[in-house]
Amino acid sequence: MKNYDLITPEGTKDLLFEECIIRRNTEASLHRIFKSRGYSEMITPGLEFYDVFNLNSRYFPQENLYKLTDSKGRLLVLRPDSTMPIARVVATRLKDAMLPLKLYYNQTVYRTEPALKGRSDEIAQAGIELIGSELKIADLEVISTAVSTLKSFGMKFSLELGHIGIFKELVRKLEVTDKVKDKIRKLIETKNFPALNDLLDTLGNNSVTNALKKLPALFGGIEVFDKAKALMPDERIKEILDELKEIYCDASEICGNDGEITVDLGLVNKTDYYTGIIIKGYLQGYGSEVISGGRYDKLISEFGYDIPAVGFAIDIDAVSKVLVKNGATPEKPMTDAIVYAENGFEVEALKKAQKLRDSGLIVENALFDSLETVREYAKENKISKIVVVDGKDDNETEVL
Repeated sequence: MKNYDLITPEGTKDLLFEECIIRRNTEASLHRIFKSRGYSEMITPGLEFYDVFNLNSRYFPQENLYKLTDSKGRLLVLRPDSTMPIARVVATRLKDAMLPLKLYYNQTVYRTEPALKGRSDEIAQAGIELIGSELKIADLEVISTAVSTLKSFGMKFSLELGHIGIFKELVRKLEVTDKVKDKIRKLIETKNFPALNDLLDTLGNNSVTNALKKLPALFGGIEVFDKAKALMPDERIKEILDELKEIYCDASEICGNDGEITVDLGLVNKTDYYTGIIIKGYLQGYGSEVISGGRYDKLISEFGYDIPAVGFAIDIDAVSKVLVKNGATPEKPMTDAIVYAENGFEVEALKKAQKLRDSGLIVENALFDSLETVREYAKENKISKIVVVDGKDDNETEVL
C-alpha cells in the first residue's frame, strides 16, 4: 500500500506559477549583480563524497546530512553547503589560476535540522566567494555586494557585522574542553543569558568569564566598541575591535541611508568555519537572516591549498517569502494569441504560431477540436486574439 505518493518529504515543497516567477526573477537579479562585479559562475555536483564534508573540522554534523551510497558502496551526501565544494574545486582544478578568484553560484543545498521545525531541508541558495585576498578591501568588496543585493529587493534592510576572533580569543583562555566551549558558543549565539551566566559561574569570576557574559549584549551602533574595549582583557582582542570598527565605519558609508548597519559581537556561529568578520543581512518583516557569510581563511587549506577567502550566501527561498509577504505577486505573462488549426492544417498552424513567436509574441497552439471551445479557453485566459488556420487567408485572424 502506498502512503507517500501524493505528498512531498518533510522540509520540501512544490512551487507553482507565481512562486516560480518570483524565484526566477530573484535569481536573475542576483546573476546581474554578481556578473556586473566580475564574478564568474560555478556549478558543483548535487552529490558529493561524504569525505568533502568530513574534514578535521566538523563544519556539518553527520546527522544533518542526507546520505546515500553509490554503485561501489562509497558514502555520498546531498550537497549541504556550496562553499566547501567550491573550496574543493579551487584546491584542485583551480590551484594554478591567478588570484584572486571571484566566483558565484546559484544552486540548491540539502540539510536536515530536526530541532528547527518549519525550516526547509531543500534550500535554494546563491552567493559569492572571493578567494585569494586577505586585504581589508576584499572584506569591503563582499560587504558592498551584500548591500547591493539587499537593496535590489526594494525594501528596508539591515546588515549586522561581527568578528569571530573576539570569541575565539576569549575561550582560548579558558581551561575547559571543546565540548564546553561549544556549549558556551551556542548560549551566546542564542542570547540565552540565564543559562550562559550559570555555566560561566562554574568557571570562576574573572575578566574572561565576565567578558563572555556580556558578549551577547554587545550589539548596536558605534558605541559598542568603547563598551567592548572596557571589558576585554586582551590586547589582541582590542586590535580586532579596532579592525572591526574601521570596517563598520566604511560599511556605514557604503550603505548610506538605504539600510541600517549594526555591530553584534555575539555573532559566533560556525567557529571552526569562520576566522574573521561575520556578516548577516536581514529584510524588514522577516525574523531570520537572508544573507549569511564571512571570512574563512583556513577552510581551503583543509583541501591542501592554503589561501584566504571571504563570501556570503543568500537564502533565495527566504527572500521569495518576504517578497510575497510585501505584495510582490507578479502576473503570469499573458498570451498574445492562440492559433487554431482546422483538420488537415495542423502543420501550417504550427508554422504560423512559430512565425508569430519569432516576431516577439507569446503564442499558444490550440489543443481543442472545435473553434467554440477555443473561444471559451481564450476568454477564460484573457487571450485577445485567435488565429484560425484553414487555408483561407481572409479567415486567418480573429480578434475577440
